[in-house]
Amino acid sequence: MSARKILSIVTFALIAGIIFFTWDEIVKAWGLMSQANLWILALLLPAQIFVYFAAGEMVFSYLRSKGSIRYLTPFTLGRMSLEMNFVNHILPSAGVSGVSYMNWRLKKYGIPLSRATMAQVVRFAVGFVAFILLLLVSVVIVTIDQGVNRWVLSLSALLVGVTIAVLLLSIFLLSSKARVATFSDWMTQNINRAAGFVTFGKYKKVLDGDKVGKFFDEIHQDYMALRHERHVLVKPFIWGLLFTISDVALFMITFWALGVVVNPAIILIAYGLAAMAGFFMVTPGGAGAYEAIMVSFLALAGVAGSVAIAGIVLTRVILLMGTIIFGYVFYQHALLKYGKAE
Repeated sequence: MSARKILSIVTFALIAGIIFFTWDEIVKAWGLMSQANLWILALLLPAQIFVYFAAGEMVFSYLRSKGSIRYLTPFTLGRMSLEMNFVNHILPSAGVSGVSYMNWRLKKYGIPLSRATMAQVVRFAVGFVAFILLLLVSVVIVTIDQGVNRWVLSLSALLVGVTIAVLLLSIFLLSSKARVATFSDWMTQNINRAAGFVTFGKYKKVLDGDKVGKFFDEIHQDYMALRHERHVLVKPFIWGLLFTISDVALFMITFWALGVVVNPAIILIAYGLAAMAGFFMVTPGGAGAYEAIMVSFLALAGVAGSVAIAGIVLTRVILLMGTIIFGYVFYQHALLKYGKAE
């Protein structure tokens, strides 16, 4: 059996597993549908499509500025973005699976692995900066609207601190060729050591040190060039703002459909905390922890528990189903068209 068929079977099994483990939430969401205005709720479909398009444009606008994808149609780019989000939801790998998949897809269009990876680094970086900016505005709005809430301020400060620390650490690493080389050697040695341990010595060299070193050196060169071409970050940053705003708007749409108006600033803070926790969760898309954290924070901020549960669960289930249904079709088509046994 080819690797392509195995991957297709594994993906289908993961989808079945997600549906099985989230069945209770799916049933609950189905019951909540009767309480919602379906015309307003229907806005989730175009809004979700725009969210995925914006997520992709953070990558594609950077590559476009480098002259790498000018010949690709908006439809092709849009479906690749949907595929990336599908993979991120299905495979629990803190976003790494989506990065790897997108790099594989871009490689089919002649884009070097290092440049594709740098585009992903840009996506995370501008996404972090855009989110921090919106988060600071949200904290000010919540403070003015509800007074000083020590939980809101403390959790927001934690979120800002972690995000800035990750961003600064990445800049510190990429800004030095020596540090990049050291990290490359360290990563290669430890992954090879781990592979040898897991396979009982059968595979002791899954990574080639020279190739990994060349890969990181190319990323370092792209980063250094980026420092002198900061204008190419403007469009990815704007898309980062639009992505975060529209992602938060998905939850607002559901609350409106349920006849409730929730302060969008509170939703954005809850969304950020849940996303940070979901990044470290091993469940697909952070399922379970994501909903629990958002509901808990909204309750702390004064939103009724029943309202918070209804809005969050209904939104997450609808978005998950939309991602699986539409994303799987394009993902499977890409495997059939480009996948090879090797």
